[in-house]
Amino acid sequence: MDAANYASLAALCQRVFAQPLRESMPECPAAVSAPWCLTLLTGQVREPSLQALQAFLDGQQWRVVGVDILACRAACCAIRLQLDSELAFDDARRALLALADGLDMELILQPGATQRTPQLACFDMDSTLIQAEVIDELAKIAGVGDQVAEITLSAMRGELDFQQSFRRRMGLLKGFTEASLADIAPRLPIMPGAPRLLRALRGLGCKTAILSGGFTYFANYLKDNHLAVDVIHANQLEFDGGALTGGVIDPIVDGARKAHLLQEIAEEMHLSLEQVVAVGDGANDLPMLALGALGIAFHAKPKVRAEAPQAIDGFELDAALYLFGLNDRQIEALLDDATQ
Repeated sequence: MDAANYASLAALCQRVFAQPLRESMPECPAAVSAPWCLTLLTGQVREPSLQALQAFLDGQQWRVVGVDILACRAACCAIRLQLDSELAFDDARRALLALADGLDMELILQPGATQRTPQLACFDMDSTLIQAEVIDELAKIAGVGDQVAEITLSAMRGELDFQQSFRRRMGLLKGFTEASLADIAPRLPIMPGAPRLLRALRGLGCKTAILSGGFTYFANYLKDNHLAVDVIHANQLEFDGGALTGGVIDPIVDGARKAHLLQEIAEEMHLSLEQVVAVGDGANDLPMLALGALGIAFHAKPKVRAEAPQAIDGFELDAALYLFGLNDRQIEALLDDATQ
């Protein structure tokens, strides 16, 4: 963080939102007392965009009662506005999504009470913690990539029942060898920001879980080699003679099962759903995204982005930490502690 840039941004925010800000980032943001928080994420803050946002808020009679700059970096600026207003969440969320598209920023609305560290964070795996749909990668090697990819996309768009699509895809992978799986696992690209987010959550005492329609084989590899994960629930691969049978082992982890597992883990940990957050990208993640204090659609398909309570589109996965009420000074301190 550049101190001069921070001071300049603080002056700009103070001018536009008429709220006092310190000239340097404090150790921690102000306590949240308003009923709603609106987090602005952008690569570059532009005064006309802030003015347009303020005009929109005035038009809605959503009064800004506090401003905190959570991040001021070349790749990401995060500004949190506390809003004192009565609003209908779903209508407000949709209006802000439409507004953000025209302002070159992301606007994420959440109840003020959810600006806190969760006690349990549940993640989808494929296209959320890793930059791949594993079943598609297996299919490419097996020579059925186009067929499987089309089924996957239809399922993620919500056009096909997940269980039916999963059985169809697995049938196409019959004969794939276990030795080939071991070659693929180290090549899975980790989602940028995922290791930082999970390490920070562990430092905060938050338990983490993978709830995936992918495979335990790869989820366990990630847990053992890359990501600070506590619990894994995913689909098991069925082998015979060192090769996939093309069958499945029930129960399949689909959207309904993800939601059930989230609730089950929370109960086992004696947590209320207000202490849980979920992150995913596909239509089969929507049931769990609807359950917790926050349901964050990450780099999601349009249908999921439109329906999820919160969405992060153009930033790395660790941008979720700003929705937990943390600023960059706190995050860096957590990560420094984790490496000592």
